[in-house]
Amino acid sequence: MVTLDVRPQLLDALSALRDRVASVRLPLPLPGAPRARQTRAELLAQLDDYLVPRLKAPDAPLLAVVGGSTGAGKSTLVNSLVGRQVSEAGVLRPTTRTPVLVCHPDDHHWFAGMRVLPDLMRVWDPQDDEDSPTPARKPPHRQAGKHSHAQAAREVRIETVSTLPRGLAILDAPDIDSLVVDNRTLAAELICAADVWVMVTTASRYADAVPWHLLRTAKQYKATLVTVLDRVPHQVLAEVSRQYGALLTRAGLGEVPRFTVPELPESTGGGGLLPASAVAPLFAWLAHHAQDPAARQYAVGRTALGALDSLSRRMPELASAVAAQHAAAVRLTFAVEDAYKREGKRVRGRLDQGAVLAGDALTRWRGYPLDTSADELLDSLADSLAALLQCAVAAADERIADAWRREPAAGAVALPAPDREAAERIGMAVRRWRRVLEELAEEEVARLDKQPAPDPDGVAALLVAALLGGKRARPAGEKLAERIGVQAAVRLRDRGGELVAEHLDQVLRAERDRRLAPIEALEVSPEPQAELIAALSVLQKER
Repeated sequence: MVTLDVRPQLLDALSALRDRVASVRLPLPLPGAPRARQTRAELLAQLDDYLVPRLKAPDAPLLAVVGGSTGAGKSTLVNSLVGRQVSEAGVLRPTTRTPVLVCHPDDHHWFAGMRVLPDLMRVWDPQDDEDSPTPARKPPHRQAGKHSHAQAAREVRIETVSTLPRGLAILDAPDIDSLVVDNRTLAAELICAADVWVMVTTASRYADAVPWHLLRTAKQYKATLVTVLDRVPHQVLAEVSRQYGALLTRAGLGEVPRFTVPELPESTGGGGLLPASAVAPLFAWLAHHAQDPAARQYAVGRTALGALDSLSRRMPELASAVAAQHAAAVRLTFAVEDAYKREGKRVRGRLDQGAVLAGDALTRWRGYPLDTSADELLDSLADSLAALLQCAVAAADERIADAWRREPAAGAVALPAPDREAAERIGMAVRRWRRVLEELAEEEVARLDKQPAPDPDGVAALLVAALLGGKRARPAGEKLAERIGVQAAVRLRDRGGELVAEHLDQVLRAERDRRLAPIEALEVSPEPQAELIAALSVLQKER
């Protein structure tokens, strides 16, 4: 006997696991990411639409979802089971767009609320159940699902008929192979919400890949499964039934209840109901499993426990995909950080070699103070430093782009491109730094007890030349000491040197952080992997 344990601790553990799955983000286009996103969506659908509501309400009606491929006759089968046309059937495909859930009037409250399928808006007719196949309709009532503001077109229509026994609900799902993507997605979600999977195929399509994918999925989840071989011509009924049975046996599904519905005049055109005798065996099986306590407990318990068991396999797969995402994000981040670290080291080496004191800056230095003013020398040195930093940023970006081209995950973020605004940002930063050094020189001159006081602009020009000129500007340091004294010159150069190092780090760090921002915006972190495994461990312990 299969029994369900519905202790509060188990429900708490299951709800916590659900929250962890919902928080998973898989934004990077890794090879396994599409499958991982599908696994996440399937897990959420099964947890939200089936496991959590079923364990919270074990006495709720048994829900049988009728699924299958296009043209299998699902809607005609559902209409025939309830004895009334509740689901639109027709020759145009895909026919079923809005799923239809049929239940006894006394069970309406179980499905009118958001207990199951919380993302779907409820639609039903506010009228008493009638035996007429086409009762007069009043304006339909609508009750929004939890997320209907984002998915306004996703609905489930609820019909009540007294011909169904209490405790049984039948849901007609869209085609699992519909040409409409949203229909296929919804069909998969609805099947995950089922206590009993009723898989419908036809005599001409029973060997197709789509129905067999559903059958293998049901077997994998250990779900309570029923198969219906529909629209079988009388003359080949025995042979087709035998071949289909052999395929099921070969797939390890030989014990699955199998029902055959012959091809009848009512099977075509989509307008008629099959004779009650054609669907009586399937109706009897569903009614028995809804009303007999032992049969019901077995059907519901098998599916629920099978879904719980499947978590032990699928959750680690999802956790592994999360870990792969984080590892890829780390690689992208490292490429940026390494590129800017290397360029920062190269810039400091170039400063030591006097690379700033070159070109126009060198000419200005050689002409100072006779042919060049302090202001002109400072302008030239600042421009030369800005050019050095711009080259460093461009080289770092090129290095990043080269590394990212070899990384599949980089498809989620734009490759670093020539940044026209970088030169302006760096230029502004250098000008601010120059002003700080000028203020530093002014403060040092103000502290001197020397008359006449040295020109602060001249002191600032010599200081900057000494800090940026490397060995080429050794005379700048000597002239600075002559003007303000050795101790003041040492003090000024030490503080100025600290400011140079801080400035270089700030400029390169700011540009690096701009390249890291798109990666950080993806919010790929290592925590979800550990949280998934921990939540699964707690659930297994509570079981």
